[in-house]
Amino acid sequence: MTILINGENREFDNDICVSELIVKLGLKVPVMAVAVNMNIVKKDDWDSFILKSNDRVEMLQFVGGG
Repeated sequence: MTILINGENREFDNDICVSELIVKLGLKVPVMAVAVNMNIVKKDDWDSFILKSNDRVEMLQFVGGG
C-alpha cells in the first residue's frame, strides 16, 4: 500500500498503525503531532489508528530556537 508521508510516497506491505510507522521510519526525534488526511490523530490513538492506502500523513516536530 502507498502512503504519502510529509510529501513523499512510501510503500508498505501490510497494514500499519501510526506508532509502527514512526518506528519503521526510524524517527529519533520525538514526533509531537501527526495529521492523517488533514485531521490530527491524538497520541493516545497512535497504537490503534490504522493507516489506509493513499492516506496523507504529516508528522510535525517542534523545534525551539530564537
